[in-house]
Amino acid sequence: MPRNMRNYEAPADLLKDRVILVTGAGDGIGAATAKTFAAHGATIILLGRTVKKLEAVYDAIEEAGHPTPAIYPMNLLGANLEDYQELAGKLNEAYGRLDGLLHNAGILGSRTPIDQHDEEEWQKVMHVNLTAPFVMTKACLPLLMASKDASLVFTSSGVGRKGRAFWGAYAVSKFGTEGLMETLADELENKKNIRVNAINPGATRTAMRADAYPAEDPKTLPAPEDIMGTYLFLFGHESQGITGKSFDAQ
Repeated sequence: MPRNMRNYEAPADLLKDRVILVTGAGDGIGAATAKTFAAHGATIILLGRTVKKLEAVYDAIEEAGHPTPAIYPMNLLGANLEDYQELAGKLNEAYGRLDGLLHNAGILGSRTPIDQHDEEEWQKVMHVNLTAPFVMTKACLPLLMASKDASLVFTSSGVGRKGRAFWGAYAVSKFGTEGLMETLADELENKKNIRVNAINPGATRTAMRADAYPAEDPKTLPAPEDIMGTYLFLFGHESQGITGKSFDAQ
């Protein structure tokens, strides 16, 4: 393991011939990850709810001459079990396996005290941030097991390790994400072809960060493209055998 994964210098062909599904791939960290992975040889399935944004990422990857990606529109808030099973079925037909799955999609919800938190919003945040990754992982696990070297990565947060006032459902959902990752990693401990980890992106120049800290100057934060070292490491072959860990991208 590199001493500092944040500055990890990935070989140009690190992800050659790998098939990786990225959720929330239309903008922010998801879009940056999709483009970065494609630049290192991966075939990317771009999953998100806004087709126009996914098409922009698709076009950027195509224009750069990287492997042709695929677009898979899905609204995680409204998706049901059959939708996830259909996703897995189509991926199986097209590729026969998944070498990587990055659960990047998420919503912030309101930053409000628990005693004032809206119950309906709580359910939405918990569903998108925790339940949806659980159901998608369950549906796609056979595809990951079909890979010779699969990496499953969840997106965590600093407030998913130490609770902080007013972070409400978002913080609780990220605590759940850490628990889901650790539980699954332990269950798959003897499956040497698959590893399960989590990444905390940290303060990054994204729309979600701007919603959480509207008074903050985004120019003081790193762009999503600046934090890709840890992502590349965890999806490349050098991270084989590393599982059940939560990493900071900054």
